[in-house]
Amino acid sequence: MVLSAVRAILGRMRQVFERPVPGPRGEAGIVDPAAARRAFELVRLEPAPDLADVVERHWVIRWDLPPGAEFTQTVIPHPHANVVAEADVFAAHGIPSGLFDRTLRGSGAVVGTKLRPGALRLLVDHPDSVRPDVVLPAERVLGPAAGTAGAAAVLAARDGRDAEAVAAVTPLLLAAAERGRTRRSAAALAQVADVLSAVVSGAVGPHATVPDLATLAGTTPRTLQRLFAHWVGVSPKWVLARHRVHVAAEALAADPSADLAMLATTVGYYDQAHLGADFARVLGTTPAAYARRCARAREGALSRA
Repeated sequence: MVLSAVRAILGRMRQVFERPVPGPRGEAGIVDPAAARRAFELVRLEPAPDLADVVERHWVIRWDLPPGAEFTQTVIPHPHANVVAEADVFAAHGIPSGLFDRTLRGSGAVVGTKLRPGALRLLVDHPDSVRPDVVLPAERVLGPAAGTAGAAAVLAARDGRDAEAVAAVTPLLLAAAERGRTRRSAAALAQVADVLSAVVSGAVGPHATVPDLATLAGTTPRTLQRLFAHWVGVSPKWVLARHRVHVAAEALAADPSADLAMLATTVGYYDQAHLGADFARVLGTTPAAYARRCARAREGALSRA
């Protein structure tokens, strides 16, 4: 009976995950995407169907910079953990407490798996999994064979064999997910997925509040906060605020000349000042300065075309 209940919940989750999501999809929170596209190649790959409840997608980054050159990429975190294989380490990374920076030099490749919100807690049933900035060895998440699989994935990615890179880690993810799935975990992740889908799709509107999300989830604000604290590691309020900054940053990257007062209203702020305060808190710069940075990057990309 428990197994059939879990399968029923997983079926509902797959319907949520396969539902088209309108609105800006962005570039995974990448700050200044035009500059990023000149520095590295980003490839996204779909997960195996049996991982749809745990994995949003796999990704591969490849770069080949001239001698002495380097590029620092900044990412605005989503409420997702990632399992990342690099040349010298394979680890699960929880949600960063602030912006995430990575400096690239020389040439190389990284293979990552972007987990669904709450999925790291499913794979590692311990409070460590939802601590801000946590880094867990892949062996703790995927078992003792993780080191060998991670090395094989990176080697395949460096050679451009992206499907093989993903195939190297998929069996371990499948086994870990099977161990972690219970009726309770499946129901919790389904509830989290419903809330996140409503936020990202705009179904709750740009001015949504935590009580609005609780109503959508059929629970109270306090219960929703506890759900997110236990499974995700950030609050529903954090999710709403970070989503608004994501959408604003994506809009400015696409059109650096956008009217900031109108943009503020569009993404859910009551005035430009509140947008500026949140934007600066997350990105460390004002919307106007960020728009100028994106404009310069776009001009550079066009001049090289």
